[in-house]
Amino acid sequence: MRKAVFPGSFDPITLGHVDIIERALPLFEEIILAIGINADKKYMFSLEERIHFLAETFKAEQKIKVLSYEGLTVDLCKKENAGFILRGLRNAVDLDYEKTIGQTNYKMAGIETVFLIASSGKSHISSSVVRDVRKNGGNFAFMVPKSVAESK
Repeated sequence: MRKAVFPGSFDPITLGHVDIIERALPLFEEIILAIGINADKKYMFSLEERIHFLAETFKAEQKIKVLSYEGLTVDLCKKENAGFILRGLRNAVDLDYEKTIGQTNYKMAGIETVFLIASSGKSHISSSVVRDVRKNGGNFAFMVPKSVAESK
């Protein structure tokens, strides 16, 4: 079974994430949306809220599994029997950063990273922009799934 792990903080999930996930569905039998837990990071949304956002967004998709994890993503891949890590690229900066991590993951564990380029009209969307707009009272609904847009 071809499985991929799509790791992230998903604080919150955006329509950019949704774009990558939906386009990757035909490539894999299962995609694990894995929320990484970093005790040193301050999140806008709780872990429970982020799990809810992901689960609600993909509730009709049988090929999606949502979980949280700590530690190395390659260790999660081994535990879940996933041979691939899925990543989205918005720009050249993302490519440089993700390429280094992908090469390291392959050297450590033989886990391949599959990169999908953001669709036209989605490359400007990031969780940090959503958080900033939300924090300052702006309209962020056009950048996120309904479950996030309706959150208080």
